Amino acid sequence: MTTLNERLEWRYATKKFDASKTVETEKLERILEAVRLAPTSSGLQPFELFVVTNPDIRAKIRTVSWDQAQVTDCSHLLVFAAWDDITPERVNMMFDLTNDIRGFKNEGWENYRQMLLGIVAERGTEANYQAAARQAYIGLGAALIAAAFEEVDATPMEGFDPAAVDEILGLKEKNLRSVVMLPLGYRAHEGDWLVNLKKVRRSRENFVTEIK
Repeated sequence: MTTLNERLEWRYATKKFDASKTVETEKLERILEAVRLAPTSSGLQPFELFVVTNPDIRAKIRTVSWDQAQVTDCSHLLVFAAWDDITPERVNMMFDLTNDIRGFKNEGWENYRQMLLGIVAERGTEANYQAAARQAYIGLGAALIAAAFEEVDATPMEGFDPAAVDEILGLKEKNLRSVVMLPLGYRAHEGDWLVNLKKVRRSRENFVTEIK
């Protein structure tokens, strides 16, 4: 049986996708669900995920993404968009949702709500956005691992103009800001200079420090 680490050894940042291949719906949904289930600070899930398949919109995004072909050649383009601020309304929405799903209120949880409301108010809008953006990267990591598990190729991309992508997708009106993109699809075995090169990572000895 193939292990998860063997799948991670297999994956790489795909430079050229086979535009004729589409990721199966079942695999896509499992990848999206992995992102939805990813842990986030205080359980706030302070980002949203956009799945872009519209070819005209992807062509526009490519023009503001250094003309990177993965944007248009992939099967599905995921855009991770963080909250532009962690507002009281958003905090209360998630705490109320927790209470609704669990069916009870907990004094400690409600005290934590008030503490968190104070923290985000003091921190300010830009710092709150930066905190939300870091949580979006946790979702990105979940997507990358899930994609590898499904043997779907993926390429994390920061090489784009966030403000331009925000405009193309209408994110400002949703009080969101694009953070990172993830094309999903299947590698083209010809024309990708990286496809057959060995994965390069530092050795365990040079990467892991154990403090006992």
